[in-house]
Amino acid sequence: MSQFLAPALRPEEEEAERSLRPRRLDDFVGQERVKEQLQIALDAAKARDEALDHVLLAGPPGLGKTTLAQIVREELGVGLRTVAGPALEKKDIAAILTALEPRDVLFVDEIHRLNRSAEEILYPALEDFRLDIVFGQGAAARTLTLDLPPFTLVGATTRTGLLTTPLRDRFGMTFRLGYYDPGQLATIVRRSAGILQVEIADDAAEEISSRSRGTPRIANRILRRVRDVAEVRHSGAVTTAVAQEALELLEVDEQGLERVDRELLEAVAVKFGGGPVGLSTLAVALGEETDTIEDVYEPYLLQLGFLQRTPRGRVITDLGRAHLGTTRDDTSLF
Repeated sequence: MSQFLAPALRPEEEEAERSLRPRRLDDFVGQERVKEQLQIALDAAKARDEALDHVLLAGPPGLGKTTLAQIVREELGVGLRTVAGPALEKKDIAAILTALEPRDVLFVDEIHRLNRSAEEILYPALEDFRLDIVFGQGAAARTLTLDLPPFTLVGATTRTGLLTTPLRDRFGMTFRLGYYDPGQLATIVRRSAGILQVEIADDAAEEISSRSRGTPRIANRILRRVRDVAEVRHSGAVTTAVAQEALELLEVDEQGLERVDRELLEAVAVKFGGGPVGLSTLAVALGEETDTIEDVYEPYLLQLGFLQRTPRGRVITDLGRAHLGTTRDDTSLF
């Protein structure tokens, strides 16, 4: 999988990610409408000394969902518990909820992959701040009800459509985060360079931002790799020439596509005659998981208009062919 897009980070990468994250809403770049609405909700909750209503953050990976959850905690001055949806079991939910303090934030990443039994125990907790624990089975079953302190669930998802309706309806606020424009990303790159104590030219920051797929996480990771090239091969300062050299080394093209993205387009264009080709077939051809293609690679290709999803499968567009420099009859790539 791509070194920039892979969800699993090394410990040192995770530490670098955390150091670059803004801690206050005023420092968070972009997503202006989301920030405005969230700021009003935060101010109102603090004025009433209440827990913030439950928040659902949706959007592609790397746009700031985890950062916003941590900002909510900072703005409210409360505790934060972070868990991954796929790893949560029913017994875990009970232990976590009973350990929360009043107005704490519980952040559940990938909440669309929550276990169904764990999800069901959340319903009364989210609506009535009540935990129902069932002992025994059948006619001998007994229910113990525990009162919970008011808390805020912040859920993050890349696949809103996979959320069940009962769970989705229990969120008081739903925000969808969109891709960033190059100007916003350049601001983020310059801010991150300052934190990393890297001297960077404005044109170099713009070069990095233009190839970052509209995603702050990718912009920051590219910046760290460009910094490496600047320190090892040059004087340490990031000029436009240094940035271009590093991006060429990383195989990131002018549109932000990496080698795997281009291989995906080439497979559809040439191996499968432009499509339509089914997702599972495409995954086997690339040696990738279907979820990785659908969640990581396809969204940006769809946004660029290089790829189309049809009922019969994936189809490359004329824009996609133009980017590859191929024609409908070209089979020279394979």
